Amino acid sequence: MSIYSSSFELNTLEDIELLSECEELECKLAGGRDGEGQLPEEFWPTYSAMANTDGGIVLLGVREKKGQFSLQGLKQPERVHKQLVDLLQNPSKVSINLLNPQSIEQIEIEGCVLLKVTVPRASRVQRPVYLNGNPLKGNTYRRFHEADQRLDDEAVKLMLSEQQLDTLDNQVQPHFGIEEISGDTLQVYRQTHATLNPGHLWTSLTDAQFLKSVGAWKRIRETGEEGLTIAGLLMFGTFQAIQEIFPNYVLDYQERMDDSEESRWSDRITLDGAWSGNLYDFYRKVYPKLIVDLKIPFELKDGLRQSDSPVHVALREALANTLVHADYRERARIFILKKKDGFAFMNPGLMRVPLEIALDGDEPDCRNRSLQAMFRFVNIGEQAGTGIPKILSGWEGQHWRRPSLREEREPNGRTVLELQMLGLFPPEDLENLEMLWGGAEFDALSNLERLAVVITFTEDRLTHARLSELSSEHPADLSKALHDLVKKEFLHLSGSGKGAVYRMAGSKAVAPEDVFSSPNLNLSFPNLASSSPNLDPSSPDLDPRSPNLSSGRDNQGRLQSTHHARPFIDDLNALSPEMLAAMEALAMEPRTKKKISRELMKAAILQICDGHYVTIANLAKLLTREPETLRSGYLAPMCREHELEMAFPDTPTHLKQAYTKVISI
Repeated sequence: MSIYSSSFELNTLEDIELLSECEELECKLAGGRDGEGQLPEEFWPTYSAMANTDGGIVLLGVREKKGQFSLQGLKQPERVHKQLVDLLQNPSKVSINLLNPQSIEQIEIEGCVLLKVTVPRASRVQRPVYLNGNPLKGNTYRRFHEADQRLDDEAVKLMLSEQQLDTLDNQVQPHFGIEEISGDTLQVYRQTHATLNPGHLWTSLTDAQFLKSVGAWKRIRETGEEGLTIAGLLMFGTFQAIQEIFPNYVLDYQERMDDSEESRWSDRITLDGAWSGNLYDFYRKVYPKLIVDLKIPFELKDGLRQSDSPVHVALREALANTLVHADYRERARIFILKKKDGFAFMNPGLMRVPLEIALDGDEPDCRNRSLQAMFRFVNIGEQAGTGIPKILSGWEGQHWRRPSLREEREPNGRTVLELQMLGLFPPEDLENLEMLWGGAEFDALSNLERLAVVITFTEDRLTHARLSELSSEHPADLSKALHDLVKKEFLHLSGSGKGAVYRMAGSKAVAPEDVFSSPNLNLSFPNLASSSPNLDPSSPDLDPRSPNLSSGRDNQGRLQSTHHARPFIDDLNALSPEMLAAMEALAMEPRTKKKISRELMKAAILQICDGHYVTIANLAKLLTREPETLRSGYLAPMCREHELEMAFPDTPTHLKQAYTKVISI
């Protein structure tokens, strides 16, 4: 939800600091050379970036340095205001003026006069918002965390095509004929349509006529050319034909029902040549697997048993939405994941409308409208715009955690919907918290505050970003709730701004010393010695680098800590010969080449850090790079992009910091 839609007011410096945890705030001095006030040139990349992302607020007259804010004020705010309004009307400066008179406010905080500029998110037809009269050559920006990021020409061209085309799937492919269609897929689709619509006039049509009727075949009047549409090819075509148009086309369904770190998929459907590879067959294969073991009772309506529950409807909507809203030109894949406690649906392409509009079901803007219609002809998918509300309703009816819908802009833009079959407030956690704090004190908290405390209690830590995944409240309201919980001494805060981490009051963050101290203090099973009095604690069998006595897993010389589920590679010399050889093989290219592309280096880092933590010193040895160069150039950015995770997030630059690959959904 964008910051400009909030009623949150800025009245104190503390209010500004609360907003600093959001990614939609930027502060600029705007003093000018004479100190009287001047619109800074760096305002414009921020304007472009916010407009092309989720909107935001720019405060003019505030200094920000390393997350700390100080009020400077503007001596002549009217002059800065006029400069802003004048330049917004200049097309050689910026492509479009998105502001109205209410978007620029003069406010006073602690005696200092500021300008608050509220930049809205540009609509699809307004994007890209660019500078200097040319959208290409680095003149278009996007907001990435707190930075204004230049977009490359390829990303801008995708924006331009989205702007010009209401739907991307009705274009004709003149050289693709009926021979590119999977006959079995079309036959099943036609039989389903006929069963659902007895006596429909399409039932008696030939295949060619039927394809025209559903939008899979089209003739261009101006040229006379005809052929399959993009939608027809995706819905009914063969994989080989689809990949000719979309070389990055990937469909992937996985089941991971085991929670262990080592588990991979237990069932999978992907493009393996054993089936057609089109969207309709993918849907038919995946949907039964999603619902096969749902323990949801069927409902009665007018005395008759219904074949669908709201949860069945929600999963059907989620799968259909994933397929019809995808941008098949992008590099990301269609990925559906089923886990023991939930589901995840991922499609390439960012959302066409702001998140809050999608959640309300207002202003539908489907990327592939012909595909959407084809699914709806066989009763798959609701009317435009109602899909997300149906999903929310199905989940809320079970009192499960609110679905998480988000955009991930890096590395390749995609939209992610996560549906967890978990209660929002586990009863045992509520009981423990009430005993810890006293029922009256805990009950006095707001719903949002209780949510924050429960998440912190169950997950040991909480960040603003994590709370926003589980709550629909505005980011500023989340900041205020966290701030109040620290004041009430429910939570303890470490770090500041976007690096802020909250823990239960009185708890201690895991530090490198807790892991890399005396080996006998770092056993995987701390109660083992006490339960086996005849076992000498100094025995090799209790060495944290030895095979795990309970699970039978061999750590192969890696260090196992009580504080982390994954082992650590903290000493290459301690590794088994097989493990060391495997690590060196993964690092072969960086070790043997002085120059290597960024993509190959990142791929090597992710492979080395897969399944365990690797300290920065050992990463540097494996990759033959300087530790600080590695940290600043790769590790820190990869953590920001959620590709890597730190073992000790409270001390990010510690000499013994270690990194692991984030489990990919």
